[in-house]
Amino acid sequence: MPRDAVIGVDIGTSGSKGVLVGLDGEVIRSAVRVHTPDRPAPGRFEMDARVWWRECVALTRELTGPGDADVVAVGISGMGPCVLLTDEDDEPLRPAVLYGVDTRSVRQIRHIEERLGAEEIVRRCGSALSTQAAGPKIAWIAEEEPGVYARARRLYTTAGWLVGKLTGAYVLDHHSASQCTPLYDTHAHRWYAPWAAEVAPGLDLPPLRWSGEPAGTVTPEAGRETGLPAGIPVITGTIDAWAEALSVGAHHTGDLMLMYGTTMFLLHTVDRPLTSPALWGTVGALPGTRNLAGGMATSGAVTDWLRDLSAGADHATLSREAAASPPGANGLLMLPYFAGERTPLMDPDARGVIAGLTLSHTRADLYRAALEATGFGVRHNVETIEAAGGDIRRVVAVGGGTKGPLWPQIVSDITGLPQEVRTVTLGAAYGDALLAAQTVGEARVDDWNPVRETVRPRREQAAVYDELYRLYRRLYEQTADTVHTLAASQQR
Repeated sequence: MPRDAVIGVDIGTSGSKGVLVGLDGEVIRSAVRVHTPDRPAPGRFEMDARVWWRECVALTRELTGPGDADVVAVGISGMGPCVLLTDEDDEPLRPAVLYGVDTRSVRQIRHIEERLGAEEIVRRCGSALSTQAAGPKIAWIAEEEPGVYARARRLYTTAGWLVGKLTGAYVLDHHSASQCTPLYDTHAHRWYAPWAAEVAPGLDLPPLRWSGEPAGTVTPEAGRETGLPAGIPVITGTIDAWAEALSVGAHHTGDLMLMYGTTMFLLHTVDRPLTSPALWGTVGALPGTRNLAGGMATSGAVTDWLRDLSAGADHATLSREAAASPPGANGLLMLPYFAGERTPLMDPDARGVIAGLTLSHTRADLYRAALEATGFGVRHNVETIEAAGGDIRRVVAVGGGTKGPLWPQIVSDITGLPQEVRTVTLGAAYGDALLAAQTVGEARVDDWNPVRETVRPRREQAAVYDELYRLYRRLYEQTADTVHTLAASQQR
């Protein structure tokens, strides 16, 4: 007899994932679709929203194929904050502009700060303007593509678009709205009309709900297309990193989630609004929660780049080889800013640097240097969080990078922080499923996903990595002028 189950779907940067999960947390099936964002120019990352829907349809059809489960609710998340503008009929007017990896809006950031005041933006919105913020991306479209913007009526994010396709509802979660700086007032938990009219004139901004609240139910049309039962609830959803934190229970005060993926994301839960010009202060996915967040522009993307240069070697092979390279990668030091850097540098024109190369270095050394570079970036963000008033009491690791032991161990060695790894590390889609299950009954993350292991720092590595971290911080300062000049030439 089929058992009740929920589906979670997450649209990420390099692929989409879906999971079918029993109400007890057991993963019945999972499915993946791989995609690559479009890069129409240096610093620009876009994606056709219709790809998101096609992949959502493919995933739900695959997951609901065998008749061993009755789907009773659906959860959705996606990369973000992305900006998708549609007309009054919900037709996309152009490809969605992706989150902070897309750095096209630097000029708009400067202009908005001049008009509204940089300090006032931080005070009201919780974050300084950066390429992560949705507001400047909207302004870029209005200025650079006025014909497109003249037809724009609605603003969607990745999750919001899929929720709309499934239910017909036009909604957005509070957390995603809080990354639409400067349109959202994080203290009042609502759109701030004067600044919305200034930055996004003419847009009908969506009604706001919390991530776990139902947005609506699957329409008959969406049910026929996806294979989902019509009438089952669909949660409002949120940005993938916040859903991923929920999947491992990292949403209590003092928790820090480290998400090992294409990018590295850090999410710290705090007991009061905290702000920093080098971080993102947001409302949380759940009512009453607040976060300080950080994100590196690349992490796994650099190891993917090295894999692609390594004659077909897979990550498991490269990781085994890198484990034999000593701490410090035989004298290599890398800055992982291959797509600029988000927090804490907020420097879209930063670029990758590999220092110390000789003819004797191997791909194993390069791969280890890349893993160590992300560890140094995490340490930089952790120190910035603590300087802003954060109090990190527990670290929970999640994402594809936790599947092997080397990367989390290097990060613990560099930061001095132990990391919990939960039994299920499927990521945001599992968090979506958890929120969906909570709409139809009780579901506790500790029951669904207990701790599997704790990665502890090796104190004997501390001295080596302390010195390398000092050099890492200095290397950026010493090379910034050069790489900024090179970045300008790349953009030309």
